[in-house]
Amino acid sequence: MSIHAIADTHLAFFPGSDKPMDVFGSRWNDHENRLKENWVRQVAPEDTVVIAGDISWGIKLQEAKYDLDWIHTLPGRKVLIKGNHDLWWNGIRRLNSLYDDIRFLQYDCVMVGSICICGSRGWLTPDNDDFGAEDESIYRREILRLEMSLEAGKKAMMDAEDPVMIGFMHYPPVIDMRIGSGFHDLFRKYGVKDVYYGHIHGEDSFKTAIQGDVDGVRYHLISLDYLDCRPLIISE
Repeated sequence: MSIHAIADTHLAFFPGSDKPMDVFGSRWNDHENRLKENWVRQVAPEDTVVIAGDISWGIKLQEAKYDLDWIHTLPGRKVLIKGNHDLWWNGIRRLNSLYDDIRFLQYDCVMVGSICICGSRGWLTPDNDDFGAEDESIYRREILRLEMSLEAGKKAMMDAEDPVMIGFMHYPPVIDMRIGSGFHDLFRKYGVKDVYYGHIHGEDSFKTAIQGDVDGVRYHLISLDYLDCRPLIISE
């Protein structure tokens, strides 16, 4: 029973869609079929796959449903986290009533054996050059949402044997440790040792993306183009 992870699937199977991802480079060529091939080859029915945001280009749920149905056909249990492009994501109860193998994670956690999956979308952090006054309130709200998920995880792990909490975000939790972020502080507070995130694309950005051990937290980039359309195995 393994756990796999990837972010930024950027699917667009709905009629009338015009979102060719290969305009962003060769790593995106035929990315849907390559992802499916790798997923089917790698993921067993009893496994769990976390998709950390930017799942579908759909604006409304009826558009995203084509992409979610595609994910539904793939093996394994799926845990989905909202990304900045997931504009269709509204009404968590309704979303979680759609499929028996897809869990939409919001304000909560998911237990996979003794491993607790927590996370949230996140937002631009104060250490980002693009962070402006208009981002402050959203940033603070996302910190609260992440803490709700981590607190739910803390409670869920109370009855587990040798539990481990892992974190997921769509946005990078921190960029410059000289400034830091509330997301990084929360992961340290709750003892999260490994955090996985997406949102970062392109060779130049990959070189500067925060990875490895930072102040006791190990960060991992899992954008689809960075992983070359192959979900990362994070627990076996």
